[in-house]
Amino acid sequence: MSQTLLLLPGDGIGPEVTEQARRVAEVLAPDLEFAEDLVGGTSIDAHGEPLTVDALVKAKSSDAVLLGAVGGPKWTGVERHLRPEMGLLQLRKGMDTFANLRPAFCFPALVDASSLKREIVEGLDIMIVRELTSGVYFGEPRGFERGIGDKSFGYETSRYTKGEIDRVARVAFEIARGRRGEVVSTEKSNVMESGQFWRETVTELHETEGSGVALRHVLADACAMELVRNPKQFDVILAGNLFGDILSDAAAMLTGSIGMLPSASLSYDGKPGLYEPVHGSAPDIAGQGKANPCAAILSLEMALRWSLGRPDAADKLFAAVGKALNAGARTGDLGGSMSTTEMGDAVIAAL
Repeated sequence: MSQTLLLLPGDGIGPEVTEQARRVAEVLAPDLEFAEDLVGGTSIDAHGEPLTVDALVKAKSSDAVLLGAVGGPKWTGVERHLRPEMGLLQLRKGMDTFANLRPAFCFPALVDASSLKREIVEGLDIMIVRELTSGVYFGEPRGFERGIGDKSFGYETSRYTKGEIDRVARVAFEIARGRRGEVVSTEKSNVMESGQFWRETVTELHETEGSGVALRHVLADACAMELVRNPKQFDVILAGNLFGDILSDAAAMLTGSIGMLPSASLSYDGKPGLYEPVHGSAPDIAGQGKANPCAAILSLEMALRWSLGRPDAADKLFAAVGKALNAGARTGDLGGSMSTTEMGDAVIAAL
């Protein structure tokens, strides 16, 4: 049965890193079919909107979607609802990819590339499960009130339903069962009603569906501190949209470079997942061949594992990235001088 991977290269370094992931896929899974479309700024330039209905339909009918990055200074003056980032939010919402998996794994070859001491990050292996389609990024009402002088203000609403929390917590519990069996749930229940509701809901679900999983609650700011102090204490971190976004970027730097971290955004079984590097569009180095493609390549690895049902191929690819790093393959962010294409070549050679 043929499978289709939709490529949405996007903006900035997105096309460069996505191209390397495609090259790897052509070697590793030659029977995989590819489709391509626009998202973000490139879609604004071509169609006047950051995500077209046709692109969303194509995404929902594919087996998996691999996205590069969106955004850049070119579109700074565009109306907020038409900015490139809105295309990404619309894609996540339209595909109902409510569970965002962000692994923070420190490859042995990169232990000394981290800004933290070797003994703090050696052997690091964390999975952050972030709720992706609700919370403060999507809550209503939101907007601006333009008044006179200091009377102007902006606002948004942090809102979660029980069903939205339950479904992402189930994913965290299930993933933990295949790991060390520990989930840390984070929020700000001390100052936010939505945080208190999050804690209560996760606790209730754990009592009925948390068999085999140890659960503890940690305030989000304390979790950020502990990620820097003693990150290896964590196995699976469960967080809402805002705090998951912040904590996963902090965890990225523990591994040596944000250019190494992939992500998977999953919906219900049988629906396509959305896979993308954690890094942004990096417009300052776009088109210069300096970007690290490993996060995009490892996003392909997650697509093979979670959506395409090819765990053996995923295992081979993960091992190949490690082998390339062990052999000294490095882009600039890792202290090396390889180009984006050369890094792709190194992974393909390792395969």
